[in-house]
Amino acid sequence: MLIPWGPTLRLGFGDIDIQHRRLVDLVNTLDDAMRAGRGQAIVGPVLDELIHYTVHHFGFEEQLMDTYQISSAESHKAEHHKLVAEVSEFRTKLHTGDLALADLMALLRVWLTDHILKTDRALVTELHAKGATSAV
Repeated sequence: MLIPWGPTLRLGFGDIDIQHRRLVDLVNTLDDAMRAGRGQAIVGPVLDELIHYTVHHFGFEEQLMDTYQISSAESHKAEHHKLVAEVSEFRTKLHTGDLALADLMALLRVWLTDHILKTDRALVTELHAKGATSAV
């Protein structure tokens, strides 16, 4: 398992935690397939689902940022846009054979854990301070 889900990654905002868990599960699915030698066989559909779900998740967070006028919204949104662009570029390079799946997995592991533990933790702290509650 590339990214173990557990208390360290839980931020205490149910909707965001559920979405983060789904993102982690998708990354782990790719990693498991790669380790089993099936990475190239499933990378396309799983990577497409990962990109689609990531865009959905980022949209959810950005709506919260706008609703609650989060102070770090601009830089947080910039991180989101950068990751979507990087993963989309990786997808193109994977299809042309210019990149190994292991390189993508390294990017996703570092980015996702760092983003959750720093940027999203700060977002949740500010959301709670402004009285935001999760639907879950």
